[in-house]
Amino acid sequence: MGCFCAVPEEFYCEVLLLDESKLTLTTQQQGIKKSTKGSVVLGYVFRHLNLVEIDYFGLRYCDRSHQTYWLDPAKTLAEHKELINTGPPYTLYFGIKFYAEDPCKLKEEITRYQFFLQVKQDVLQGRLPCSVNTAAQLGAYIIQSELGDYDPYKHTTGYVSEYRFVPDQKEELEDAIERIHKTLMGQVPAEAEVNYLGVAKSLEMYGVDLHPVYGENKSEYFLGLTPIGVVVYKNKKQVGKYFWPRITKVHFKETQFELRVLGKDCNETSFFFEARNKITCKHLWKCCVEHHTFFRVPENESNSLSRKFSKFGSIGYKHRYSGRTSLQMTRDPSVQLPRPDQCIERSRSKTYPKRTQQTGSKNMSQITTNGENEGTTKIIAPSPVKSFKKMKNENSPETQRSKTSTPWEENRLQSKRKERHMGVLQGTMDNLVKTSPVQPSEKNN
Repeated sequence: MGCFCAVPEEFYCEVLLLDESKLTLTTQQQGIKKSTKGSVVLGYVFRHLNLVEIDYFGLRYCDRSHQTYWLDPAKTLAEHKELINTGPPYTLYFGIKFYAEDPCKLKEEITRYQFFLQVKQDVLQGRLPCSVNTAAQLGAYIIQSELGDYDPYKHTTGYVSEYRFVPDQKEELEDAIERIHKTLMGQVPAEAEVNYLGVAKSLEMYGVDLHPVYGENKSEYFLGLTPIGVVVYKNKKQVGKYFWPRITKVHFKETQFELRVLGKDCNETSFFFEARNKITCKHLWKCCVEHHTFFRVPENESNSLSRKFSKFGSIGYKHRYSGRTSLQMTRDPSVQLPRPDQCIERSRSKTYPKRTQQTGSKNMSQITTNGENEGTTKIIAPSPVKSFKKMKNENSPETQRSKTSTPWEENRLQSKRKERHMGVLQGTMDNLVKTSPVQPSEKNN
């Protein structure tokens, strides 16, 4: 008589890192199972990357409807039902969860390098728009970090066009990057990356986690979670800013999201928004609770503003951020940082064939191709070259965040229109998402 023993299910997961490499986690190699806690999975990734300032980072995943989530360290993998329903195999995306207000002050070079990779990706994918002059400065720092000092014998005409910096990259930008690169002699990669972050941190959309919502009369808004508080955008303009120390309540019920703010007159005002559905509303609530906890100033250092933490729950739901706060990380005496004798392995960026010059005129968008195998295209930082667009992983949180969280993303339906002057890298909101925030309804309490 045969023995019908249950065969233990193998767990197979790929973690896509910011340098576009992959880390494979399996039951056989690391002992990862569905009963494994998220903190264990995060631990494997952090050790692989040699990171100590770990609380800035996290792992994201997408469900079948393309909603993104952060892996909860306190829950088992099996409890992340949206993840389990997508596999096997399973895919996680490593990235910054909390953007440091000043990334140049991060203690370790390896941490700053990971921030550099993330912000570079944010600019490339249109989540961090900037002017053409700023894009040229940022691009020059990337080239300096990647190639070192300019050498006319090695860096021949068109060498900058082998790299991607912004969406719909133009030849004028590449020429400007080359001119600036020639002035950066002597900067080692670490120095160039710090200078890059120094410029990027001053951009309006740096570190903004955008969530589309509706207000009164179905007006479209975006709520941006930032290191300093919640920012409200309407029609590509900032129409409100609420600092974390003055936010006294974050609450949601079904699709309604409430933000209660303590005014300068010490009176509280509630702002109500509508999310697309209950799932996105709960996700916004959880992200807001975590950002508030991570970035808030302690009570004894916040001008005695009362913090009513009990108001951060919602009926039937409890959620707490379990990691260290930003202030705790900067003041933690238990770990001496930076660690001595740390060697950073930097990965080379994906390159493309040089731009060619058409007879009689310069074609601003034509890129030569060399028959590169399409299957090898990277997932995390998809190329802005139009011939490669179909190869994007539509389920990637980076792709989804670029689609649904950038109000000024280029309208792809109008991409044929050429702009001779690259002003601010922002397009229209029309083709981004059909459901975003509105004039929020106010209710005095």
